[in-house]
Amino acid sequence: MEEKNIRLLDSQFASFLARRSRLTGNEQKRFQELVCRLSVGLATGDSCLPVTPAAEDLIARSGLAGVADKPLRVFEKCLYTQRFFEHEQSLAQNIAALLENSVELTAEESLVDSLFPGANEEETDWQKVAAERALQHNFLIVSGGPGTGKTTTVVKILALLQSASRQQLRIALAAPTGKAARRLQESINRSVQELSVSGSIKESIPNTASTLHRLLGVRRNSPFFRHNTENPLFFDLVLVDEASMVDLALMAKLVAALKPGSRLILLGDKDQLASVESGTVLADMIAHLPGNTVELQKSYRFDKGIKQFSHAINTGNAASAWELMLGGSPANVSLLEGDAAEYGGKMYCKYMEAVGGITSFDEYKKLFRIFNSFKILCALRHGSAGVSGINAAVENVLTQNGYDCFGTDWYIGRPVIISRNEYSLDLYNGDMGICLPDPGNPDSVKVWFERADGSLQGVLPGRIGSCETVYALTIHKSQGTEVGEVLVVLPEKDSNLVTRELLYTAVTRAQQSVKVSSSRDVFDCAVAGKIERHSGLGKRFPGK
Repeated sequence: MEEKNIRLLDSQFASFLARRSRLTGNEQKRFQELVCRLSVGLATGDSCLPVTPAAEDLIARSGLAGVADKPLRVFEKCLYTQRFFEHEQSLAQNIAALLENSVELTAEESLVDSLFPGANEEETDWQKVAAERALQHNFLIVSGGPGTGKTTTVVKILALLQSASRQQLRIALAAPTGKAARRLQESINRSVQELSVSGSIKESIPNTASTLHRLLGVRRNSPFFRHNTENPLFFDLVLVDEASMVDLALMAKLVAALKPGSRLILLGDKDQLASVESGTVLADMIAHLPGNTVELQKSYRFDKGIKQFSHAINTGNAASAWELMLGGSPANVSLLEGDAAEYGGKMYCKYMEAVGGITSFDEYKKLFRIFNSFKILCALRHGSAGVSGINAAVENVLTQNGYDCFGTDWYIGRPVIISRNEYSLDLYNGDMGICLPDPGNPDSVKVWFERADGSLQGVLPGRIGSCETVYALTIHKSQGTEVGEVLVVLPEKDSNLVTRELLYTAVTRAQQSVKVSSSRDVFDCAVAGKIERHSGLGKRFPGK
Protein backbone atom coordinates (compact mmCIF):
# COMPACT_ATOMS: atom_id res chain seq x y z
CA MET A 1 0.00 0.00 0.00
CA GLU A 2 1.46 3.33 -1.09
CA GLU A 3 2.03 5.87 1.66
CA LYS A 4 0.40 8.62 -0.43
CA ASN A 5 -2.92 6.76 -0.42
CA ILE A 6 -3.13 6.76 3.37
CA ARG A 7 -5.19 9.58 4.83
CA LEU A 8 -4.80 10.92 8.35
CA LEU A 9 -8.21 9.39 9.12
CA ASP A 10 -6.98 5.95 8.06
CA SER A 11 -3.84 6.03 10.18
CA GLN A 12 -5.64 7.46 13.23
CA PHE A 13 -8.48 4.92 13.01
CA ALA A 14 -5.98 2.06 12.73
CA SER A 15 -3.90 3.41 15.61
CA PHE A 16 -7.01 3.84 17.76
CA LEU A 17 -8.08 0.20 17.33
CA ALA A 18 -4.55 -1.18 17.64
CA ARG A 19 -4.09 0.50 21.02
CA ARG A 20 -7.34 -1.08 22.23
CA SER A 21 -6.50 -4.57 21.02
CA ARG A 22 -5.07 -7.38 23.13
CA LEU A 23 -2.00 -7.47 20.90
CA THR A 24 1.47 -6.12 21.62
CA GLY A 25 4.75 -5.54 19.81
CA ASN A 26 5.01 -6.66 16.19
CA GLU A 27 1.59 -8.31 16.27
CA GLN A 28 -0.03 -5.03 17.23
CA LYS A 29 1.86 -3.32 14.39
CA ARG A 30 0.67 -5.96 11.87
CA PHE A 31 -2.89 -5.58 13.12
CA GLN A 32 -2.66 -1.81 12.78
CA GLU A 33 -1.46 -2.20 9.17
CA LEU A 34 -4.43 -4.48 8.39
CA VAL A 35 -6.94 -2.00 9.79
CA CYS A 36 -5.25 0.84 7.91
CA ARG A 37 -5.52 -1.10 4.62
CA LEU A 38 -9.19 -1.78 5.36
CA SER A 39 -9.85 1.92 5.99
CA VAL A 40 -8.05 2.96 2.78
CA GLY A 41 -10.09 0.38 0.86
CA LEU A 42 -13.38 1.66 2.24
CA ALA A 43 -12.46 5.15 1.04
CA THR A 44 -11.87 3.87 -2.50
CA GLY A 45 -15.05 1.79 -2.77
CA ASP A 46 -14.26 -1.57 -1.14
CA SER A 47 -16.69 -2.97 1.40
CA CYS A 48 -14.16 -5.41 2.86
CA LEU A 49 -10.51 -6.51 2.76
CA PRO A 50 -9.47 -10.07 1.77
CA VAL A 51 -7.22 -11.59 4.45
CA THR A 52 -5.04 -14.67 4.84
CA PRO A 53 -5.66 -17.41 7.45
CA ALA A 54 -2.74 -16.02 9.47
CA ALA A 55 -4.34 -12.57 9.42
CA GLU A 56 -7.69 -14.08 10.44
CA ASP A 57 -6.01 -15.64 13.46
CA LEU A 58 -4.37 -12.32 14.35
CA ILE A 59 -7.70 -10.48 14.08
CA ALA A 60 -9.43 -13.10 16.23
CA ARG A 61 -6.80 -12.71 18.95
CA SER A 62 -7.14 -8.92 18.88
CA GLY A 63 -10.40 -9.15 20.82
CA LEU A 64 -12.01 -6.59 18.48
CA ALA A 65 -13.85 -8.89 16.08
CA GLY A 66 -16.50 -11.57 16.09
CA VAL A 67 -19.80 -10.27 17.50
CA ALA A 68 -22.18 -7.36 16.99
CA ASP A 69 -20.72 -5.17 19.72
CA LYS A 70 -17.19 -5.36 18.28
CA PRO A 71 -15.89 -2.88 15.64
CA LEU A 72 -14.61 -5.57 13.22
CA ARG A 73 -15.95 -8.74 11.64
CA VAL A 74 -14.42 -11.54 9.55
CA PHE A 75 -16.61 -13.36 7.02
CA GLU A 76 -15.62 -15.64 4.14
CA LYS A 77 -11.91 -14.72 4.45
CA CYS A 78 -12.65 -10.99 4.40
CA LEU A 79 -12.25 -8.32 7.08
CA TYR A 80 -15.11 -5.85 7.56
CA THR A 81 -16.00 -3.00 9.80
CA GLN A 82 -19.14 -4.00 11.68
CA ARG A 83 -21.20 -1.42 9.80
CA PHE A 84 -20.39 -2.71 6.31
CA PHE A 85 -20.75 -6.31 7.41
CA GLU A 86 -24.27 -5.52 8.58
CA HIS A 87 -25.10 -3.62 5.38
CA GLU A 88 -24.13 -6.62 3.23
CA GLN A 89 -25.90 -9.07 5.51
CA SER A 90 -29.08 -6.98 5.68
CA LEU A 91 -29.20 -6.45 1.91
CA ALA A 92 -28.64 -10.12 1.11
CA GLN A 93 -31.22 -11.31 3.65
CA ASN A 94 -33.87 -8.87 2.45
CA ILE A 95 -33.23 -9.70 -1.21
CA ALA A 96 -33.57 -13.40 -0.29
CA ALA A 97 -36.91 -12.62 1.34
CA LEU A 98 -38.06 -10.86 -1.85
CA LEU A 99 -37.12 -13.95 -3.87
CA GLU A 100 -38.75 -16.41 -1.48
CA ASN A 101 -42.01 -14.47 -1.19
CA SER A 102 -42.53 -13.82 -4.90
CA VAL A 103 -46.15 -13.90 -6.02
CA GLU A 104 -46.67 -14.69 -9.70
CA LEU A 105 -49.20 -12.54 -11.51
CA THR A 106 -50.95 -13.39 -14.78
CA ALA A 107 -51.65 -10.81 -17.44
CA GLU A 108 -53.96 -11.27 -20.43
CA GLU A 109 -52.06 -12.63 -23.44
CA SER A 110 -53.76 -10.12 -25.72
CA LEU A 111 -52.37 -7.25 -23.62
CA VAL A 112 -48.87 -8.77 -23.63
CA ASP A 113 -49.02 -9.17 -27.42
CA SER A 114 -50.26 -5.61 -27.92
CA LEU A 115 -47.45 -4.19 -25.77
CA PHE A 116 -44.75 -6.33 -27.41
CA PRO A 117 -45.80 -6.69 -31.06
CA GLY A 118 -43.58 -8.31 -33.63
CA ALA A 119 -41.94 -10.86 -31.31
CA ASN A 120 -40.78 -13.95 -33.22
CA GLU A 121 -39.04 -17.23 -32.54
CA GLU A 122 -35.92 -16.30 -34.55
CA GLU A 123 -34.92 -13.40 -32.33
CA THR A 124 -35.44 -13.20 -28.58
CA ASP A 125 -37.43 -10.15 -27.52
CA TRP A 126 -35.59 -9.33 -24.31
CA GLN A 127 -38.05 -6.57 -23.46
CA LYS A 128 -40.83 -9.16 -23.45
CA VAL A 129 -38.67 -11.56 -21.41
CA ALA A 130 -38.20 -8.78 -18.83
CA ALA A 131 -41.96 -8.27 -18.65
CA GLU A 132 -42.59 -11.99 -18.15
CA ARG A 133 -40.05 -12.19 -15.33
CA ALA A 134 -41.53 -9.11 -13.70
CA LEU A 135 -44.84 -10.94 -13.53
CA GLN A 136 -43.16 -14.01 -12.03
CA HIS A 137 -40.87 -12.42 -9.44
CA ASN A 138 -41.03 -9.71 -6.79
CA PHE A 139 -37.47 -8.67 -7.66
CA LEU A 140 -36.15 -7.82 -11.11
CA ILE A 141 -33.07 -6.12 -12.57
CA VAL A 142 -33.33 -4.70 -16.08
CA SER A 143 -29.84 -3.95 -17.36
CA GLY A 144 -28.73 -2.52 -20.67
CA GLY A 145 -26.64 0.15 -22.34
CA PRO A 146 -27.89 3.49 -23.66
CA GLY A 147 -30.75 3.29 -26.12
CA THR A 148 -31.76 -0.30 -25.30
CA GLY A 149 -35.19 0.84 -24.12
CA LYS A 150 -34.99 0.29 -20.37
CA THR A 151 -37.53 3.01 -19.59
CA THR A 152 -39.86 2.02 -22.43
CA THR A 153 -39.72 -1.58 -21.24
CA VAL A 154 -40.41 -0.77 -17.63
CA VAL A 155 -43.42 1.40 -18.47
CA LYS A 156 -44.92 -1.58 -20.26
CA ILE A 157 -44.05 -3.73 -17.25
CA LEU A 158 -45.85 -1.31 -14.93
CA ALA A 159 -48.93 -1.46 -17.18
CA LEU A 160 -48.89 -5.28 -17.14
CA LEU A 161 -48.48 -5.46 -13.37
CA GLN A 162 -51.33 -3.01 -12.85
CA SER A 163 -53.61 -4.95 -15.16
CA ALA A 164 -52.71 -8.28 -13.51
CA SER A 165 -53.07 -7.08 -9.93
CA ARG A 166 -56.32 -7.54 -8.02
CA GLN A 167 -56.10 -3.97 -6.77
CA GLN A 168 -54.31 -0.91 -8.03
CA LEU A 169 -50.64 -1.00 -7.12
CA ARG A 170 -49.13 1.96 -5.32
CA ILE A 171 -45.94 2.68 -7.29
CA ALA A 172 -42.92 4.83 -6.41
CA LEU A 173 -40.42 6.04 -9.00
CA ALA A 174 -36.98 6.97 -7.69
CA ALA A 175 -33.34 7.55 -8.63
CA PRO A 176 -30.16 8.28 -6.66
CA THR A 177 -29.91 11.95 -7.70
CA GLY A 178 -32.38 14.74 -8.40
CA LYS A 179 -31.12 15.05 -11.96
CA ALA A 180 -31.63 11.32 -12.60
CA ALA A 181 -35.06 11.43 -10.94
CA ARG A 182 -36.21 14.24 -13.21
CA ARG A 183 -34.90 12.47 -16.29
CA LEU A 184 -36.73 9.28 -15.20
CA GLN A 185 -39.91 11.28 -14.67
CA GLU A 186 -39.68 12.84 -18.11
CA SER A 187 -38.99 9.47 -19.78
CA ILE A 188 -41.83 7.72 -17.95
CA ASN A 189 -44.35 10.44 -18.81
CA ARG A 190 -43.29 10.41 -22.46
CA SER A 191 -43.53 6.61 -22.70
CA VAL A 192 -46.91 6.42 -20.93
CA GLN A 193 -48.50 8.56 -23.62
CA GLU A 194 -47.46 6.01 -26.25
CA LEU A 195 -48.90 2.98 -24.40
CA SER A 196 -51.68 1.03 -26.09
CA VAL A 197 -53.61 0.46 -22.85
CA SER A 198 -56.73 1.84 -21.21
CA GLY A 199 -56.81 5.31 -19.76
CA SER A 200 -57.28 3.93 -16.25
CA ILE A 201 -54.03 1.96 -16.46
CA LYS A 202 -52.18 5.01 -17.81
CA GLU A 203 -53.49 7.08 -14.92
CA SER A 204 -52.32 4.46 -12.41
CA ILE A 205 -48.68 4.92 -13.46
CA PRO A 206 -47.17 7.77 -11.42
CA ASN A 207 -46.04 10.92 -13.21
CA THR A 208 -43.52 12.07 -10.60
CA ALA A 209 -40.20 10.66 -9.40
CA SER A 210 -38.11 11.49 -6.36
CA THR A 211 -34.62 10.94 -5.06
CA LEU A 212 -34.06 7.84 -2.95
CA HIS A 213 -33.22 10.06 0.01
CA ARG A 214 -36.53 11.88 -0.27
CA LEU A 215 -38.41 8.61 -0.78
CA LEU A 216 -36.92 7.12 2.38
CA GLY A 217 -37.32 10.33 4.38
CA VAL A 218 -34.17 12.24 5.27
CA ARG A 219 -33.39 12.87 8.92
CA ARG A 220 -31.11 15.87 9.13
CA ASN A 221 -27.70 15.19 10.67
CA SER A 222 -28.46 11.47 10.83
CA PRO A 223 -27.43 8.46 8.70
CA PHE A 224 -30.86 6.92 9.30
CA PHE A 225 -34.13 7.45 7.42
CA ARG A 226 -37.72 7.77 8.60
CA HIS A 227 -38.68 4.67 6.63
CA ASN A 228 -37.03 1.44 7.73
CA THR A 229 -37.94 -2.10 8.85
CA GLU A 230 -40.15 -0.81 11.67
CA ASN A 231 -41.72 1.95 9.54
CA PRO A 232 -41.78 0.57 5.99
CA LEU A 233 -42.73 2.38 2.81
CA PHE A 234 -46.41 1.95 1.93
CA PHE A 235 -45.71 1.36 -1.78
CA ASP A 236 -46.48 -1.97 -3.42
CA LEU A 237 -43.79 -1.48 -6.06
CA VAL A 238 -40.62 0.62 -6.07
CA LEU A 239 -38.78 1.33 -9.32
CA VAL A 240 -35.21 2.66 -9.14
CA ASP A 241 -33.39 4.03 -12.19
CA GLU A 242 -29.59 4.50 -12.51
CA ALA A 243 -29.13 1.72 -9.94
CA SER A 244 -25.40 1.43 -10.69
CA MET A 245 -24.98 4.71 -8.81
CA VAL A 246 -26.54 3.35 -5.60
CA ASP A 247 -23.98 2.43 -2.95
CA LEU A 248 -24.13 -0.51 -0.54
CA ALA A 249 -25.43 1.42 2.47
CA LEU A 250 -28.23 3.17 0.58
CA MET A 251 -29.34 0.01 -1.23
CA ALA A 252 -29.40 -1.91 2.06
CA LYS A 253 -31.56 0.78 3.67
CA LEU A 254 -33.92 0.92 0.68
CA VAL A 255 -34.53 -2.83 0.58
CA ALA A 256 -34.95 -2.95 4.36
CA ALA A 257 -37.66 -0.28 4.10
CA LEU A 258 -39.80 -2.26 1.63
CA LYS A 259 -42.99 -3.59 3.15
CA PRO A 260 -43.60 -7.38 3.04
CA GLY A 261 -44.98 -8.50 -0.31
CA SER A 262 -43.83 -5.45 -2.25
CA ARG A 263 -41.95 -5.61 -5.53
CA LEU A 264 -38.63 -3.99 -6.48
CA ILE A 265 -37.39 -3.23 -10.01
CA LEU A 266 -33.88 -1.87 -10.62
CA LEU A 267 -32.78 -0.28 -13.90
CA GLY A 268 -29.15 0.33 -14.78
CA ASP A 269 -26.15 -0.21 -16.99
CA LYS A 270 -23.74 -2.67 -15.35
CA ASP A 271 -20.83 -1.35 -17.43
CA GLN A 272 -21.13 2.22 -16.15
CA LEU A 273 -19.28 3.62 -13.18
CA ALA A 274 -20.10 2.08 -9.84
CA SER A 275 -21.28 4.23 -6.96
CA VAL A 276 -18.98 6.91 -5.57
CA GLU A 277 -19.35 5.31 -2.14
CA SER A 278 -18.59 1.68 -1.23
CA GLY A 279 -19.76 -1.34 -3.15
CA THR A 280 -20.55 -2.60 -6.64
CA VAL A 281 -24.08 -3.55 -5.72
CA LEU A 282 -25.76 -3.67 -9.13
CA ALA A 283 -22.90 -5.61 -10.73
CA ASP A 284 -22.80 -8.06 -7.79
CA MET A 285 -26.52 -8.75 -8.02
CA ILE A 286 -26.45 -9.15 -11.79
CA ALA A 287 -23.55 -11.61 -11.54
CA HIS A 288 -25.10 -13.72 -8.79
CA LEU A 289 -28.85 -13.48 -9.50
CA PRO A 290 -29.14 -14.34 -13.21
CA GLY A 291 -32.69 -15.65 -12.83
CA ASN A 292 -33.82 -12.20 -11.72
CA THR A 293 -31.83 -10.26 -14.30
CA VAL A 294 -32.63 -9.44 -17.91
CA GLU A 295 -30.08 -7.64 -20.06
CA LEU A 296 -31.53 -5.70 -22.99
CA GLN A 297 -29.22 -6.03 -25.97
CA LYS A 298 -30.81 -4.27 -28.94
CA SER A 299 -30.13 -0.55 -29.29
CA TYR A 300 -33.04 1.44 -30.73
CA ARG A 301 -31.69 5.00 -30.81
CA PHE A 302 -27.97 4.88 -30.01
CA ASP A 303 -25.73 6.07 -32.83
CA LYS A 304 -23.93 3.10 -34.43
CA GLY A 305 -20.57 4.87 -34.52
CA ILE A 306 -20.69 5.75 -30.84
CA LYS A 307 -21.95 2.26 -30.07
CA GLN A 308 -19.00 0.72 -31.93
CA PHE A 309 -16.58 3.03 -30.12
CA SER A 310 -18.05 2.38 -26.67
CA HIS A 311 -18.04 -1.38 -27.33
CA ALA A 312 -14.32 -1.29 -28.17
CA ILE A 313 -13.67 0.56 -24.92
CA ASN A 314 -15.90 -1.73 -22.88
CA THR A 315 -14.18 -4.85 -24.19
CA GLY A 316 -10.70 -3.44 -23.51
CA ASN A 317 -9.75 -3.09 -27.18
CA ALA A 318 -7.78 0.15 -26.97
CA ALA A 319 -6.14 -0.29 -30.40
CA SER A 320 -9.50 -0.62 -32.15
CA ALA A 321 -10.95 2.35 -30.25
CA TRP A 322 -7.94 4.51 -31.13
CA GLU A 323 -8.16 3.56 -34.80
CA LEU A 324 -11.85 4.50 -34.84
CA MET A 325 -10.89 8.01 -33.70
CA LEU A 326 -8.15 8.36 -36.33
CA GLY A 327 -9.78 6.59 -39.27
CA GLY A 328 -12.49 9.12 -40.11
CA SER A 329 -15.15 6.41 -40.09
CA PRO A 330 -17.36 6.77 -38.18
CA ALA A 331 -17.12 10.49 -38.76
CA ASN A 332 -18.69 11.37 -35.42
CA VAL A 333 -15.94 9.75 -33.30
CA SER A 334 -12.60 11.55 -33.39
CA LEU A 335 -9.43 12.53 -31.57
CA LEU A 336 -9.35 16.26 -30.85
CA GLU A 337 -6.53 18.09 -32.57
CA GLY A 338 -5.48 21.12 -30.57
CA ASP A 339 -6.26 22.47 -27.12
CA ALA A 340 -9.37 21.19 -25.35
CA ALA A 341 -10.17 24.47 -23.61
CA GLU A 342 -9.73 26.43 -26.84
CA TYR A 343 -12.12 24.12 -28.68
CA GLY A 344 -14.58 24.14 -25.78
CA GLY A 345 -14.40 27.92 -25.53
CA LYS A 346 -15.25 28.33 -29.21
CA MET A 347 -18.21 25.96 -28.81
CA TYR A 348 -19.45 27.94 -25.83
CA CYS A 349 -19.06 31.20 -27.76
CA LYS A 350 -22.09 30.01 -29.76
CA TYR A 351 -23.95 29.55 -26.50
CA MET A 352 -22.97 32.99 -25.20
CA GLU A 353 -24.02 34.52 -28.52
CA ALA A 354 -27.45 32.94 -28.01
CA VAL A 355 -27.54 34.34 -24.45
CA GLY A 356 -26.94 37.83 -25.81
CA GLY A 357 -29.74 37.43 -28.32
CA ILE A 358 -32.43 36.59 -25.76
CA THR A 359 -35.17 39.24 -25.67
CA SER A 360 -37.87 37.61 -23.52
CA PHE A 361 -38.40 35.06 -20.78
CA ASP A 362 -40.16 32.77 -23.28
CA GLU A 363 -36.79 32.23 -24.97
CA TYR A 364 -34.99 31.03 -21.82
CA LYS A 365 -35.83 27.38 -22.49
CA LYS A 366 -34.05 27.63 -25.85
CA LEU A 367 -30.83 28.46 -24.00
CA PHE A 368 -31.01 25.21 -22.05
CA ARG A 369 -31.33 23.24 -25.30
CA ILE A 370 -28.30 25.05 -26.73
CA PHE A 371 -26.26 24.66 -23.55
CA ASN A 372 -27.12 20.96 -23.24
CA SER A 373 -26.13 20.26 -26.84
CA PHE A 374 -22.43 20.23 -25.87
CA LYS A 375 -20.52 19.20 -22.76
CA ILE A 376 -16.88 18.94 -21.72
CA LEU A 377 -16.43 15.90 -19.49
CA CYS A 378 -13.22 15.64 -17.47
CA ALA A 379 -11.81 12.56 -15.81
CA LEU A 380 -10.40 14.56 -12.88
CA ARG A 381 -11.45 17.58 -10.83
CA HIS A 382 -8.10 19.33 -10.49
CA GLY A 383 -5.20 20.23 -12.77
CA SER A 384 -4.99 21.90 -16.15
CA ALA A 385 -6.94 19.01 -17.74
CA GLY A 386 -9.37 18.77 -14.82
CA VAL A 387 -12.67 20.53 -14.24
CA SER A 388 -11.17 23.49 -12.39
CA GLY A 389 -8.48 24.12 -15.02
CA ILE A 390 -10.77 23.68 -18.03
CA ASN A 391 -13.52 25.89 -16.59
CA ALA A 392 -11.06 28.71 -15.94
CA ALA A 393 -9.51 28.32 -19.38
CA VAL A 394 -12.91 28.34 -21.12
CA GLU A 395 -13.85 31.56 -19.32
CA ASN A 396 -10.57 33.08 -20.55
CA VAL A 397 -11.41 32.11 -24.13
CA LEU A 398 -14.90 33.60 -23.77
CA THR A 399 -13.48 36.83 -22.36
CA GLN A 400 -10.98 37.05 -25.24
CA ASN A 401 -13.95 36.78 -27.60
CA GLY A 402 -15.78 39.67 -25.98
CA TYR A 403 -17.83 37.94 -23.31
CA ASP A 404 -16.70 39.29 -19.93
CA CYS A 405 -16.74 36.42 -17.46
CA PHE A 406 -14.72 38.17 -14.77
CA GLY A 407 -16.60 41.39 -14.07
CA THR A 408 -18.82 39.67 -11.49
CA ASP A 409 -19.33 36.22 -10.04
CA TRP A 410 -22.86 36.15 -11.44
CA TYR A 411 -22.46 37.24 -15.04
CA ILE A 412 -25.29 36.75 -17.53
CA GLY A 413 -25.05 33.27 -19.05
CA ARG A 414 -22.91 31.72 -16.30
CA PRO A 415 -23.84 28.01 -16.09
CA VAL A 416 -23.58 26.42 -12.64
CA ILE A 417 -23.94 22.99 -11.07
CA ILE A 418 -25.30 22.43 -7.57
CA SER A 419 -22.72 20.66 -5.41
CA ARG A 420 -24.82 20.10 -2.29
CA ASN A 421 -28.47 19.11 -1.85
CA GLU A 422 -30.70 22.12 -1.15
CA TYR A 423 -33.91 20.43 0.01
CA SER A 424 -35.73 23.69 0.80
CA LEU A 425 -35.17 24.84 -2.80
CA ASP A 426 -35.91 21.43 -4.36
CA LEU A 427 -32.38 21.49 -5.82
CA TYR A 428 -30.01 18.54 -5.67
CA ASN A 429 -26.35 17.74 -6.13
CA GLY A 430 -25.79 17.67 -9.90
CA ASP A 431 -28.64 20.00 -10.94
CA MET A 432 -27.50 22.56 -13.53
CA GLY A 433 -28.79 26.10 -13.94
CA ILE A 434 -28.07 29.29 -15.90
CA CYS A 435 -27.70 32.82 -14.51
CA LEU A 436 -30.08 35.10 -16.44
CA PRO A 437 -32.00 38.35 -15.82
CA ASP A 438 -35.04 38.26 -13.56
CA PRO A 439 -38.03 39.29 -15.74
CA GLY A 440 -39.73 40.70 -12.64
CA ASN A 441 -36.69 42.87 -11.88
CA PRO A 442 -34.46 43.41 -14.93
CA ASP A 443 -31.74 44.99 -12.79
CA SER A 444 -31.14 41.73 -10.92
CA VAL A 445 -30.44 38.13 -11.89
CA LYS A 446 -31.64 34.70 -10.88
CA VAL A 447 -30.26 31.25 -11.51
CA TRP A 448 -32.81 29.34 -13.57
CA PHE A 449 -33.29 25.58 -13.38
CA GLU A 450 -35.35 23.29 -15.57
CA ARG A 451 -38.08 21.33 -13.80
CA ALA A 452 -39.35 17.91 -14.81
CA ASP A 453 -42.68 19.38 -15.93
CA GLY A 454 -40.87 21.66 -18.38
CA SER A 455 -41.17 24.83 -16.31
CA LEU A 456 -38.28 26.99 -15.12
CA GLN A 457 -37.53 27.77 -11.48
CA GLY A 458 -35.64 30.96 -10.64
CA VAL A 459 -33.52 31.18 -7.50
CA LEU A 460 -31.67 34.22 -6.18
CA PRO A 461 -27.89 33.49 -6.26
CA GLY A 462 -27.53 34.35 -2.58
CA ARG A 463 -29.87 31.50 -1.61
CA ILE A 464 -27.71 28.86 -3.24
CA GLY A 465 -25.37 27.44 -0.65
CA SER A 466 -22.85 25.67 -2.85
CA CYS A 467 -22.36 25.62 -6.63
CA GLU A 468 -19.63 25.72 -9.28
CA THR A 469 -19.24 26.99 -12.83
CA VAL A 470 -19.95 24.13 -15.22
CA TYR A 471 -18.60 24.58 -18.73
CA ALA A 472 -16.78 21.37 -17.82
CA LEU A 473 -17.92 18.77 -15.31
CA THR A 474 -16.58 15.48 -14.05
CA ILE A 475 -17.64 12.29 -15.73
CA HIS A 476 -19.08 11.14 -12.39
CA LYS A 477 -21.38 14.19 -12.33
CA SER A 478 -22.49 13.53 -15.90
CA GLN A 479 -24.15 10.21 -15.07
CA GLY A 480 -27.82 10.22 -15.91
CA THR A 481 -27.50 12.85 -18.66
CA GLU A 482 -27.73 12.79 -22.45
CA VAL A 483 -25.80 15.31 -24.57
CA GLY A 484 -25.58 16.01 -28.29
CA GLU A 485 -21.78 16.34 -28.54
CA VAL A 486 -19.31 15.31 -25.84
CA LEU A 487 -15.66 16.32 -25.51
CA VAL A 488 -13.89 13.88 -23.18
CA VAL A 489 -10.74 15.31 -21.59
CA LEU A 490 -8.28 12.83 -20.09
CA PRO A 491 -5.35 13.95 -17.88
CA GLU A 492 -1.89 14.62 -19.21
CA LYS A 493 -0.47 11.71 -17.22
CA ASP A 494 -1.79 8.25 -16.45
CA SER A 495 -3.92 8.06 -13.29
CA ASN A 496 -5.40 5.03 -11.56
CA LEU A 497 -8.60 7.06 -11.23
CA VAL A 498 -9.09 6.94 -15.01
CA THR A 499 -10.57 3.56 -15.88
CA ARG A 500 -12.43 1.76 -18.63
CA GLU A 501 -15.74 2.28 -16.81
CA LEU A 502 -15.07 6.01 -16.51
CA LEU A 503 -14.30 6.36 -20.21
CA TYR A 504 -17.28 4.21 -21.23
CA THR A 505 -19.60 6.32 -19.08
CA ALA A 506 -18.32 9.53 -20.67
CA VAL A 507 -18.62 8.29 -24.24
CA THR A 508 -22.14 6.92 -23.75
CA ARG A 509 -23.43 10.33 -22.62
CA ALA A 510 -23.21 11.42 -26.28
CA GLN A 511 -26.12 11.10 -28.67
CA GLN A 512 -24.53 12.51 -31.84
CA SER A 513 -20.75 12.81 -31.62
CA VAL A 514 -17.71 12.26 -29.41
CA LYS A 515 -14.30 13.91 -29.37
CA VAL A 516 -11.50 12.78 -27.08
CA SER A 517 -8.57 14.90 -25.91
CA SER A 518 -5.80 12.51 -24.85
CA SER A 519 -2.37 11.12 -25.60
CA ARG A 520 -2.17 7.54 -26.86
CA ASP A 521 -0.46 6.29 -23.70
CA VAL A 522 -3.06 7.77 -21.33
CA PHE A 523 -5.93 6.51 -23.50
CA ASP A 524 -4.48 2.97 -23.61
CA CYS A 525 -4.01 2.94 -19.84
CA ALA A 526 -7.59 4.15 -19.32
CA VAL A 527 -9.03 1.39 -21.49
CA ALA A 528 -6.83 -1.20 -19.79
CA GLY A 529 -7.75 -0.07 -16.28
CA LYS A 530 -10.77 -1.60 -14.61
CA ILE A 531 -12.42 -0.75 -11.33
CA GLU A 532 -11.70 -3.57 -8.93
CA ARG A 533 -13.50 -3.41 -5.63
CA HIS A 534 -13.54 -6.00 -2.88
CA SER A 535 -17.04 -7.11 -1.96
CA GLY A 536 -18.51 -10.13 -0.22
CA LEU A 537 -22.09 -9.45 -1.24
CA GLY A 538 -22.25 -12.08 -3.98
CA LYS A 539 -21.26 -14.86 -1.56
CA ARG A 540 -24.30 -14.15 0.60
CA PHE A 541 -27.02 -14.75 -1.96
CA PRO A 542 -29.04 -18.00 -1.99
CA GLY A 543 -27.09 -20.95 -3.37
CA LYS A 544 -23.71 -19.24 -3.03
